[in-house]
Amino acid sequence: MTLPSGRTATVRVPATSANLGPGFDTLGLALAIYDHLTVTVTGGSGVFVDVIGVGHGEVATDESNLVVRSIKHTFDHFGVEMPGLHLEAHNSIPHGRGLGSSGAAIVSGIMAAKGLLDGVVEVTSDDLLTLATEMEGHPDNVAPALFGGLTIAWTTPDGPRAKKLIVHRGVSPLVCVPATTMSTGLARSLQPESVPHADAVFNLSRSALLIAALIQSPELLLEATEDKLHQDYRASAMPETNSLIQMLRTNGHAAVVSGAGPSILVLASDPSQRLLAADLIAKNTKNHWESLMLAVDFKGATVNTHQVEATA
Repeated sequence: MTLPSGRTATVRVPATSANLGPGFDTLGLALAIYDHLTVTVTGGSGVFVDVIGVGHGEVATDESNLVVRSIKHTFDHFGVEMPGLHLEAHNSIPHGRGLGSSGAAIVSGIMAAKGLLDGVVEVTSDDLLTLATEMEGHPDNVAPALFGGLTIAWTTPDGPRAKKLIVHRGVSPLVCVPATTMSTGLARSLQPESVPHADAVFNLSRSALLIAALIQSPELLLEATEDKLHQDYRASAMPETNSLIQMLRTNGHAAVVSGAGPSILVLASDPSQRLLAADLIAKNTKNHWESLMLAVDFKGATVNTHQVEATA
């Protein structure tokens, strides 16, 4: 089937913070910073990409663009030939800071394809998660980007799965973003192939506790965010992040590395505690750290489809 020229999909995708301390490669939280994408079917062939905001002049604007590759991956999956497209990406999620920018790009492309294919093929929630995980490699970032809220993600022989949970209204995220970046690949390379049995048990208990803390008992967040599986191993690659986390935790704040870092996520139990954490950060960092007081995004990725009429 040939899609009509002018068919347009408009997408919004939230930032995410994965791991949340002990929930390595399993837990993720959607945060209210958004990338916006508009994709329009053109009358010709090829792909044209305009990037506005974060990534302008840095990310690819041809078929190698991650959003474009995600769109094509989705079209190929359903056996539909991808038409000529014009993309306009308005990006706000910082790149290389542990806030799920690559996951958001992947989800943006898949959601745009879903919108463009509306009425042609049915794209289910399971399809979305499977396609996004195939592109990303693991589901902990793409699940909250797709579905919003707090997500538990896991894999089965039949593919990835995710469960969305609603976060307690008192939980008040604070993200501290440095000017420096961190490679996810480098962060993962610092992980050992195996960990002590006691450390594995420790993280199992904290991950279970963290679910309870986030949905029911925010006063437990400090203990619930303790971790022995990944943050200490990565500390040498981001010493300033590690130092700031230790300072915050010593002062009673549930601070963790956001994703692969180097950003820091503070899961405050209420807005007043978040203000205290922000004040501590301001007093103990230089000007190259930015503190963002964010809401939890509960919707996840959204897409709207409409037809743009050609102008004379």
